[in-house]
Order: sequence, then C-alpha cells, then structure tokens
Amino acid sequence: MKDPAIFDMENPGEISWCPGCGDFHILEALKKALAELDLEPHQVVAVSGIGQAAKLPHYMRCHFFNGLHGRALSHATAIKVSNPELVVLAIGGDGDMYGEGGNHFLHTIRRNPDIANFVHNNMVYGLTKGQASPTSPLGFRSPTSPEGTSNLPMNPLAVAISLGAAFVARAFSGDVDKTKEIMKRAILHRGYALVDILQPCVSFNKVNTFKWYRDNTYYVGPEHNPRDPQAALALALQADRWPLGVLFVNPHPTFEETRSAYGDDARPLFRRPRDPRGVREFLEAHYR
Repeated sequence: MKDPAIFDMENPGEISWCPGCGDFHILEALKKALAELDLEPHQVVAVSGIGQAAKLPHYMRCHFFNGLHGRALSHATAIKVSNPELVVLAIGGDGDMYGEGGNHFLHTIRRNPDIANFVHNNMVYGLTKGQASPTSPLGFRSPTSPEGTSNLPMNPLAVAISLGAAFVARAFSGDVDKTKEIMKRAILHRGYALVDILQPCVSFNKVNTFKWYRDNTYYVGPEHNPRDPQAALALALQADRWPLGVLFVNPHPTFEETRSAYGDDARPLFRRPRDPRGVREFLEAHYR
C-alpha cells in the first residue's frame, strides 16, 4: 500500500485489552495482512459487535461499523451487498459470533457473502469477567459454573464444514506470521471465509495458555486436500491435537452473485437511483 504507516503498530493509541492478551497479536497480524495486500483504509470495512475482540476495529484506520452483540455477520452481509467493491471483515469473539450470534453464523454460511470472518476464540467471555462461552471445554470452571461447565463445547469448524462453507481455517494468535498468511488467504477467497483464531485470555482462562496451544496444536501438511470435505471434517473433529491452517475450501457462487441479493436489478444497491416511493409503497410493489 502507498502508506504502510497507516497499519503500523508504533502508535496504536489507548487500547483497553489486558497486558499480554492474545488480541494484540491478532491486531498485528491483521494490520500486516492488509498492508501486504496493498489495501488502502478506504477500501476496508471492519464490522464487529460487543466484546473485547469486537474492539479491534477501533484500533485500526479504516471504515468500521460497531453494532449489537452477535449481529456483526448480518451487518457485514448488508454492507457487502450494498457495495461489493469493499473488503468486508466481520470480527468478534467466540461468545459474540457463536453464542449471541450463533443463528447469524449458521445462515451466513448458507448465504455465502464475500466476507472474511475472524473469530477470536479464547473459550471464555473476557469482557464480562470470565463466564463459560460456547467453546469452553467440558468442566471449565468460571464465575457462573464454579463446579465446572456441564455443556459440551461447540465445534465451529465442524459446523462450518458440514454446512459447506466456502473457506474454513484455524490459526493461533501466538504465531503472528502464520496467522497473517491465513488471514490473507481468507480475504482473497471469494465467499464466506471463517478463520477461527485460538487466542489465549491471560486474565480469565488459565488453562488454554500460549504454552498450552503450542503443545497441543500442529499445522496441517501439504498432503491434506482442502477440497475433500470428509478429510476436512476429520481434522476439525480431532480432539487430541488441534490442526492449524486451511482445512476446507469449497468455492461456490456468492450471495452477491445471485439474484437473491439484488432482485431483478443486478446493480449493487449504492449504484441504484434512489426510489422516489416511500417505504410502504416500495414494499407493496416489491411483494405484490
């Protein structure tokens, strides 16, 4: 890009994350990814909901939309449909995306908008002081489950693969360079791209630490065929050591490329003339 300092970490301003938080590594990786893709700030929109991870767009110089808890994917889809020329990123934590936003997660995969979904998965609700999240392991102790949670954790990768997502990957925030490369592939991929990023919470998750992730993860090798859904699902379901890298690639038409996004007018919304009719008249004519 013309001015790489725009995405530089030298002067990030005031950041409210805890010292040592894995979110800092994700922010660094994303800024490097955008700079290496030669993207200017006006070309990028970062969309988020509520939570510590959802604060990330506040620390970048680009367009951003900060909405309600769990609604980032629906807002990101609307923005991409309105102007497909934008690079749209949906950013949030495991609670925001898989808990409050679980229904949007499922149906965004089905619609396949051309957006990249970066999920900071620390397996805990960090903003609200450590409650168990949808991805917390069985038996995880928290203020709301002092004897350990009895719920089985959600497997977002397996869910996404089984629904035929266009791109599914897992990264580890402690490896900034590899995370950056996975982010770049997700942004360049046409269609919905999920990157589940394992991110240690140094304040409220004392189990899944940086060392724990280094000891319990590995990168998939070149022998893995990401076009094979069965092989991808088998990797996603591994419980002993968790695979990192691109697990599944499934190209198919995006939401913006189908008539369902635009009706009879193929032009994106921002290029259409403003309809002189009121909302009621427009809806009556459209659904008549």
